[in-house]
Amino acid sequence: MALDSLAVLQKKKQSILEMWINNQLSSDALRDDLISNEDARMQSEELLDAFLNNLRHEARGGSPDNDNDPVLDVLETIAITRARKGYSPRETGIFLFSLKEALLKALSDEIKNDPATLYDESLKISNKIDSLTIASFETFIKGREEVILRQTDEIAEISTPVIRVWEGILALPIIGTLDSARTQVVMESLLSQVVETGSEITILDISGVPAVDSLVAQHLIKTVSATRLMGAECIISGIRPEIAQTIVHLGIDLSGIITKASLASALKHAFGVLRLDVRKIKEVKA
Repeated sequence: MALDSLAVLQKKKQSILEMWINNQLSSDALRDDLISNEDARMQSEELLDAFLNNLRHEARGGSPDNDNDPVLDVLETIAITRARKGYSPRETGIFLFSLKEALLKALSDEIKNDPATLYDESLKISNKIDSLTIASFETFIKGREEVILRQTDEIAEISTPVIRVWEGILALPIIGTLDSARTQVVMESLLSQVVETGSEITILDISGVPAVDSLVAQHLIKTVSATRLMGAECIISGIRPEIAQTIVHLGIDLSGIITKASLASALKHAFGVLRLDVRKIKEVKA
């Protein structure tokens, strides 16, 4: 970038910032429910400072270093923060395009009498902002992936609660698809509770599992086997008619596993194994 063009941007830094802020405030992508105007202004000022410092470095003969670029560092922080707050990629892109609009307007006002120079300098600014926008999308995706992975782990933990329903009896209701990763979470949660409580019987309730195929059945069998190795008997409840038919058609052998149609039936069976008798107390008339 020519030194005189850089001087123009540095001289008009404050007006560029105000123009950029106004562009954001007037945009339909404004999300004041996710970030305050003060925080948005701080982010904008920090990114503008880093951008102008980068231009100054290159104008003095310095070569761009993508691995150690303050602009990219600032932009990465902003993009990840916005991704975690719930911004969309489009809204983050508009944030940067509004900066380009303010920069080009400042150049146009000062170099309007030299169309050739204005074109060259505007093209350089446009290319730089476009590159930053692409970088922001990549960083935004990483931020969203982190959020999704964290939420997936949290959902897996929440959806596999081990419940102590009675002395010596544990129940684990499974909701959703049972894959290899989730099976590992189920087994770890269940086995740790078996050890901690010394329970003799565990109930796997699959009422919330939408479908059972050969892979899901194998995961269930592995969980039952692991529980038995810890000295506890395992009952599978929630066997609906359609699941029973699927298991028979697939030729899956569950003959060595106790299965029940409902959690209540499984609990009743567990009471019988532990020689527990639960009775309803008759009301005694005064």
